Amino acid sequence: MEINLILRKFFKNINYFNSLFILISISFGCATISKDLEPPRVHVIDIQVQEVRALEAVLRIELRVMNVNDIEVDIKGIDCELEINGKHFASGVTDQKTKIPAYGTTVVPMVVYSSVLDVVRGVLGVKEKEKIEYKIAGRLHLEGDLLVPSSIRFQSEGELSLEGLIQTQ
Repeated sequence: MEINLILRKFFKNINYFNSLFILISISFGCATISKDLEPPRVHVIDIQVQEVRALEAVLRIELRVMNVNDIEVDIKGIDCELEINGKHFASGVTDQKTKIPAYGTTVVPMVVYSSVLDVVRGVLGVKEKEKIEYKIAGRLHLEGDLLVPSSIRFQSEGELSLEGLIQTQ
């Protein structure tokens, strides 16, 4: 009788330790399998003033988003902050869903909001034909499973013509 009891406890403990070992192995395996995604290249390709209110300007911007990864990126939204000539200019979010193929590119339109004071500060002293410097930073919010991060940060800078800011729709 005692031998049966000892054998049952032994096999019960083996099953417990095997289950624990398998669970830990799967956890570490998933952590090493998860994909580290490179930040996308994001550039502002157009800015259009849509509406100017007493204290706020509404602008439509277009972002060129380049996926530099070897897997498709499934975007469910973007948030960003835009600087013009070194000063805060506008910020916004969009829930525009899009898929970017591996090593592919897409244009994502979005609306950003700025105070009228920030607009004036951003373009003050710039002649009509001059280029203005911009910096954009934010996050792409991703669809996906446990192996894909929920968001990827991006940051880039470049130059734009002031003509795009002068045109209104």
